[in-house]
Amino acid sequence: MASSNSSVHDGHRKTVKKKFIENGLDVFEPHEALELYLYYAIPRRDTNPLAHRLLDRFVTIAGVCDAPIDELMNEFGLTENTAVLLKLLPQMSRLYNESKLSDENIIKLDTIGDLMKSKFIGRTEEVVVLLLGDAKGKIIFFDVISKGSINSSDIPIRKIVDLSIRHNAKLAFMAHNHPSGNALPSKSDVDTTLLIRTTLKTVGVQLYDHFIVTDDDYVSLRESNMI
Repeated sequence: MASSNSSVHDGHRKTVKKKFIENGLDVFEPHEALELYLYYAIPRRDTNPLAHRLLDRFVTIAGVCDAPIDELMNEFGLTENTAVLLKLLPQMSRLYNESKLSDENIIKLDTIGDLMKSKFIGRTEEVVVLLLGDAKGKIIFFDVISKGSINSSDIPIRKIVDLSIRHNAKLAFMAHNHPSGNALPSKSDVDTTLLIRTTLKTVGVQLYDHFIVTDDDYVSLRESNMI
């Protein structure tokens, strides 16, 4: 026989779920949204206090999801399943945004910056992204090709060229993120981009643009007349 506390708890969860079904998350405070999300990893515990603790420590839901998995487990007593669910949220958001923005896999210049930016959702380290298009403007490759600074000595120019040749690409776009939050391109960013553009030109590929991405912004080197 279920206890009265269990009945009250189950009733609260049903109320919260009904609120979401009818209104979406727009009417939820951050702690309420996190509480609801945690239902699906913690089935028999009140997740409201945990949601408050996590937000007190990491301030935002993004901060919670970006926290180290061992810290979530060791300092907050989360199981591996719960910690993985939190880490999965931004990764799934990235895949969702990519699939929405890359409709029919056609390169659209008015949305290419947003498409590139979506590739960095949930990333806390610096990565380099390459998008390749064919002669008809169709996306034929779109993925992370390197982890680390764009201006490091090991920037994978050979890999960029090899991928372009392998996919018979005619058009290329690049992006890398500045985890510091400053989207302003450095001189090294520009110099490296010009080198890559020149190298790709020798194999018949046009490097159309390079985007510098932060959490909430991006800068196009082409639109900034830097390349």
